Amino acid sequence: MVLTTTRRIGWGEYLQLPLTHYEIIDGKVNALPTPPFKHQKIVSELMIQLGAQVQREAKGYLVPAPYDVVIRRAPLRTRQPDLLFISRERADRIPDLQNQPRIELAPELVIEVLSLSDTVSEWLEKLRDYHQIGAQEVWAVDPQSASVEVLRWSETGWQSVGVFTGDQTIRSEVLGKTAVAPAMLFG
Repeated sequence: MVLTTTRRIGWGEYLQLPLTHYEIIDGKVNALPTPPFKHQKIVSELMIQLGAQVQREAKGYLVPAPYDVVIRRAPLRTRQPDLLFISRERADRIPDLQNQPRIELAPELVIEVLSLSDTVSEWLEKLRDYHQIGAQEVWAVDPQSASVEVLRWSETGWQSVGVFTGDQTIRSEVLGKTAVAPAMLFG
């Protein structure tokens, strides 16, 4: 099946798609552009630093894109965050997780590296999607300002836990104290 940006697809067709880098918004397949080197370097550094912590503390699993998070089946909507974290407890609820090409359960933590092409409305739409499925925390990693904002869902909406820059250690309510500082990501 060829990916298109004009034809809408349903759940059955989605299950036949090859694993590639895309998101589906209300049935419309949107191919995601290949991220630039800087973006991939940031994701790699996060994967190395956070991955070591997650593994050392046996907290769960840190998974990089492309990996589909199903927001809803109809109209079909999926996201592919740059990184996602699923706790061991939540992962145990997914039969045969190791062989699943997607999850239909919210990760506790979603990490998105922002790009210049991201609009405010697109970002707000992503946040709504992550809230809809029950994600507890989202990190907005901004290469332009060399900062990481940690957002936590509350009854009043997404609340900023903090904007971290330089050598400030990023604080996460999902992961606890991390060993990651923005200076490590943007250097």
